[in-house]
Amino acid sequence: MLPDILSVRRVTTIGAGPIGGGWAAHFLARGFDVTAYIHADAERPALQAVIDTAWFSLEALGLAPGASRARLTVTTDLARAVRDAQFVQESAPERLAIKQALYAELGELVPGDCVIASSTSGLTMTEIQRDCASAWRTVIGHPFNPPYLLPLVEVVGGAKTAPEAENWAVDFYRHAGKAPLRMLREVPGFVATRLQEALWREALHMVANGEATPEQIDFALMNGPAPRMMVQGQCMAFHVACGEGGMATNLDQFGPALKWPWTRLEAPELTQDLRDRMVEGCNEIAAGRGFEELAALRDREIVAVLAALRAARTD
Repeated sequence: MLPDILSVRRVTTIGAGPIGGGWAAHFLARGFDVTAYIHADAERPALQAVIDTAWFSLEALGLAPGASRARLTVTTDLARAVRDAQFVQESAPERLAIKQALYAELGELVPGDCVIASSTSGLTMTEIQRDCASAWRTVIGHPFNPPYLLPLVEVVGGAKTAPEAENWAVDFYRHAGKAPLRMLREVPGFVATRLQEALWREALHMVANGEATPEQIDFALMNGPAPRMMVQGQCMAFHVACGEGGMATNLDQFGPALKWPWTRLEAPELTQDLRDRMVEGCNEIAAGRGFEELAALRDREIVAVLAALRAARTD
């Protein structure tokens, strides 16, 4: 029997990187007690830096009652980290052998009524849960980066996952302030990452062919589709764009254009020249700004967008 969603107060996060630390910050901001497991004490500064950076934005969006960074416990003892957990969010390195070994441990250590979710962006839960003795309660909970700001979490189980665990995870993420998407079935890359990958491949092709620079590609997206996608996804954007006829008009009139050479879904050859041009182009956009400055700017602007949408939808 899984716990009542409203009774969950203790969350364990696993991992000290931007995703693991970002999850810890998110749950702290929602008023949970968070125990963060890290592999070694040397990872403490990195974890704390992610949480400190996130907190500025989380405060701007509004903290839940009782939210405090003082409710964080950090440990290198996995058994201690999960001993009293009511939900586990795992963000260990993206290597299958590591995750399989970890889930073999978690299956024995985590309380039996606790769902275990993986932040993996490229592995399936069927692969990850292979050696887990209690695989029925393991699910994918794939966030978008930074997880303390972007609402999406893609949820899907593996071959051994019980529907009850998937349902519970969706409800819990929603309760914890996220926007969960329960997938129809396992697919590599989930939904959002596959769509993002299509854009990424086309961008690489355009740079490789001398058709656009990284700056031009980002400029086009930021000033074209991106603002619209904050309020309409790709499907509804094309539905509304065609007036009263909607998507039927779109497909009937513009269907032949799907055969036009507007996209190249196959990945381009990643030559040294293409690699260098991408790196140089992004360095030009960064203009000497480092990660912390760029991440802070990104977060401030995402907060502004989210706050504006929140205001528009509540007027």
